[in-house]
This record gives sequence, C-alpha cells and structure tokens, in this order.
Amino acid sequence: MKLDETQKQQIEAWIREGLKLSEIQSRMASEWNLRMTYMEVRLLVDDLKLTPKDEERAKPPGIADGNHAGAGPAGDSAAQPGGDAAAGAGVSVTVDQLARPGAVVSGKVTFSGANRADWYIDQSGRLGLVPEKQGYRPPPAELQEFQMALERELMKMGL
Repeated sequence: MKLDETQKQQIEAWIREGLKLSEIQSRMASEWNLRMTYMEVRLLVDDLKLTPKDEERAKPPGIADGNHAGAGPAGDSAAQPGGDAAAGAGVSVTVDQLARPGAVVSGKVTFSGANRADWYIDQSGRLGLVPEKQGYRPPPAELQEFQMALERELMKMGL
C-alpha cells in the first residue's frame, strides 16, 4: 500500500487532531476511497512512526464502571501460558507463546456466548480468524473490540 506524501501528511494531521484509528480508517474510506481494515490502519500508522492519542488510554473498557477485566465469559484465559488476557465486554484475547506455523504471532479470542476462535497474523501482516464453530462470524462491534484488545496485547509485547 503506497501513500503519497500529501496523504502521509494528512494522516499525521489527523493524529495531531486526536482522531482515533477507527476515525482515520473511516476518513480514508470516505475521502480517498481507500478501504483498509482496522489492523491495516494500525500497522500503517506504526510504519509512519506516529502514536495515536487513543493509545494513551490504556484502561480496558469496563474498569471505570466497576466491571472487572476477568469477569467476561473467558476470564480464566489469563491463566493460559504465553499471553495476558485483554477483556472487554464479552471479548478476551490471549497471545500464544509459540506462534502457529506460518504465522508471525497467534493466539485465541473468546467472543460473547463463549464463541471461541484462533487468530493469527501472517508474514504479510494479514489478520486471520479460525472459529471453533464452522461458519461462526462475530458481530461487527465485537470484531472491532477484538481488534482493539489485540492491539493492546501486541503493544504490551512490543510488537
């Protein structure tokens, strides 16, 4: 994905304005007709050596309102070796100690209703999901929550 210098400067300006990655993703789609996944936008911003302001809020959702991070349906996943759990409202993510074959990094995610999936990022930076239940597709809101939780976990690991 090649961006011209003007587009790079515009992304930098959006970061300075305090736009979140999801907002940058929407703007790129509406203004440039450029469709990217949340993770692709995250990697692009990282390649440009920029730090979005939404990363400064490290508290997982639910802490402020009295919910505890481990209280979701997969709160026990933090005990899994190799990864911390990032839990939101029904979504928890773990990172494997040893990545699955063909992946740079991999792990597990639990969505609401105890629907589980393996996730991985391949050498091209593409994010993949392999659900336990064949044909399962998480709701868009939970998918975005998963991507944000995954981003937090990978940042903790320095990736």
